[in-house]
Amino acid sequence: MKIQAILGALALLAAAGCVRNPYAATNKVYKRQARDLAHQLRAQPTLAGDSLPPALYWAGTVNFNLRKPNYVIIHHTAQHSTEQTLKTFTLTKTQVSAHYVIGRDGQTFHMLSDYLRAWHGGAARWGNVTDINSVSIGIELDNDGTEPFQEAQLTSLLKVLGSLKRTYNIPAANFIGHGDIAPTRKSDPSALFPWQRLAARGFGLWYDEAVLSDTTAAPFATDSLGLPLPGITPREALRIIGYDTQDMPTAIRAFKRHFVPADASAELTERDRRILFNLYRKNL
Repeated sequence: MKIQAILGALALLAAAGCVRNPYAATNKVYKRQARDLAHQLRAQPTLAGDSLPPALYWAGTVNFNLRKPNYVIIHHTAQHSTEQTLKTFTLTKTQVSAHYVIGRDGQTFHMLSDYLRAWHGGAARWGNVTDINSVSIGIELDNDGTEPFQEAQLTSLLKVLGSLKRTYNIPAANFIGHGDIAPTRKSDPSALFPWQRLAARGFGLWYDEAVLSDTTAAPFATDSLGLPLPGITPREALRIIGYDTQDMPTAIRAFKRHFVPADASAELTERDRRILFNLYRKNL
């Protein structure tokens, strides 16, 4: 049996060695672009303003490393296969990319170093952050936006998220969706995405079920000591969580798609207000 197992393993390795990588050409482009960036990093920094008085000499600090991502943005691909998405992300004309692509079968492609800036967020905002791409990891899930997410895919996603959280010490509140940061343009990862399941593992926030039945709660009226909070409104609560509230109906829909996925309306019910208030308190 041991001999058969060894022979089987050798056969698999031989087969793997014979597989032609369809992205060999674009992988060379990746390496070339990485070398170009490394060259820029090695160069002596120059002063931005021409009117600044010149220094007598350059003093380069010895205390530095690479900047680390602080957010994870989850997307669905809105395409029909992993291969289609990989092709999309390896064509220059598309001008779009992500750090990770996870297939329906759980197969995971790490397409870009976590320290490099992928083009996945686009025009977006979360709190005061307006350049999401510069501070985030983008994860694309192979899903057309109308179908449930597959168990194998979610299992791989949770493993990736666990690794990212440990490596970069990303706060739980900073695991969010593309539809959260770009509510007027995007809806991914769709209302079918299991945010509550992720939150239970520490990836994203979720509300406390008790707030739904607590008849003493008075959302946006008093704090935990019973003191009035006249300045706290649903708009202010959404803004503190991170949502862009310039378009209030769109912000409400994005919030409900994440936390109340069964209701796609732009109206806040009493239940929605309790959930919103609870999450607002978690973000303080």
